[in-house]
Amino acid sequence: MDDFSGRIAVITGGGTGMGRELARQLSAEGCHVAMCDVSAENMAETVALCEADAPAGTRVTTFVADVSQEAAMVAFGEAVRREHSTDHINLLFNNAGIGGGGSFVTDGRDEWETTFGVCWGGVYLGTRVFMPMLVASDAGHIVNTSSVNGFWASLGPNVPHTAYSAAKFAVKGFTEALITDLRQNAPHVKASVVMPGHIGTSIVINSGKFFGREPKEMSSEQLADVRTRLGQRGLDVSAASDDDLRVGMQMQAEMFRDAAPTTAAQAATIILDAVRAGTWRILVGDDAIELDKLVREMPEIAYDPEFLPFLQARGLFMFATE
Repeated sequence: MDDFSGRIAVITGGGTGMGRELARQLSAEGCHVAMCDVSAENMAETVALCEADAPAGTRVTTFVADVSQEAAMVAFGEAVRREHSTDHINLLFNNAGIGGGGSFVTDGRDEWETTFGVCWGGVYLGTRVFMPMLVASDAGHIVNTSSVNGFWASLGPNVPHTAYSAAKFAVKGFTEALITDLRQNAPHVKASVVMPGHIGTSIVINSGKFFGREPKEMSSEQLADVRTRLGQRGLDVSAASDDDLRVGMQMQAEMFRDAAPTTAAQAATIILDAVRAGTWRILVGDDAIELDKLVREMPEIAYDPEFLPFLQARGLFMFATE
């Protein structure tokens, strides 16, 4: 599928980040877009950006939905059929994601399962709901967003990262299994797995809002937990006030978005170019490529402290958390 003009794309998590940039670039080519997100306000901003560059007649629609809820996703599918007057779609980007539930041992079950439900359940439900519409097309492509944490379940030594990593491993395995399934049963539909490194998105900020952990709103009890976690990583914050911690956390979230080596727009371009080329395994960012090589070279120590110098030697500082 090397031409997206006149095609129909469904994008989850279209309100910000890579989802927004996918919508912008696809609609600029004349591809009709149906997106969902939990934020109507964010999607309205995406629509305005799309409409500024899209050719006349290009449809861009929105639907508020939590991708982890089957009823919401079924309703989204019905809305796509209705608002685009179609029985088929051509492109499905299961992109929505959230961060949380780092520790299986100490974090609450609700947050762990919510994170897993969005990051894995959203991909499963998106594919389940829209599969009939993909099969009904003359050409279809499923693009599932995993992560480098889909092949390396870590953010560095001493940083538990279980819910997100487990979900992203599931996304990767599911997508790879779909390749054979689709080849046998729907050969005109392809599947790709996206594994981004550090991309400049608002996932840290959005996850904090979703779980009620915006730095400016955090209670002293929540901040005490932050202090404990930082201490476990070897960081002494005993001299920092609660307000100092709030400012530091906000700055860290903004730096994740603004100082990334790859922008969301660049990531979207890499993904769409790979879809055009029919690539099933899409590493996004030089850091993702380097980390993939490193984990393959030395899998036995990938989760040990002695892995840290190898990360640093290759400039993978975002993963080198101590």
